Amino acid sequence: MDTRDEESFLAAARIATDLATSPEVAARWEDESACAGMSVGGLAHHLASQVGNTVRVVGAPPSEQAPIPLLEHYARAAWVTATPEDDVNVGIREGSDADAASGPDALPALVADWLEQLPDVLAGRRGDEAVLIPWQGWALTVRDWLVTRQMEMVVHSDDLSASVGLPTPEYPDDALTPVLALLTGVAVRRHGQAAVVRALSRPQRAPDSVSAF
Repeated sequence: MDTRDEESFLAAARIATDLATSPEVAARWEDESACAGMSVGGLAHHLASQVGNTVRVVGAPPSEQAPIPLLEHYARAAWVTATPEDDVNVGIREGSDADAASGPDALPALVADWLEQLPDVLAGRRGDEAVLIPWQGWALTVRDWLVTRQMEMVVHSDDLSASVGLPTPEYPDDALTPVLALLTGVAVRRHGQAAVVRALSRPQRAPDSVSAF
């Protein structure tokens, strides 16, 4: 992993956690968020936990498993094609809401601890090393793991901002570009190349949706 990867992820982590711990989010903590069935507090915890999970996953010893390709990760993950009512997505919402039960005042201390550990965790790993994703049972390279977390931060920052009436934060190009490449790749696998090309260039022939998820 080079310095640019580390700086890009650190910048994204700060943007996401600043939003998650903002006064506007705290004021609406128990309201339903833009993600139906999840509270604003639960969504804030889910957003911030992308940093905490990175500290935990990247900070663990390298995995002995061979890493799978990034797009294969999304082909395997059950939540990608699950409906909001399926167990995997219900579990995510319920788990996040349970984390939020401690209230908005507890999250800043967690975030501060994660952000303090994050630079050393990232600096200690090479981008091509494998990290195990415990809840999935397979491994990704460190670099690909970081892209998956940046995608979560970019997408859920928009969700959380919409939930509380804030402008969606702008992420730096170094963080956003791999996220857009990932979303495009997943969308092509789900809808086909022609559908995505038309959605981006020929709206008169484009399908109603080419959503990656």
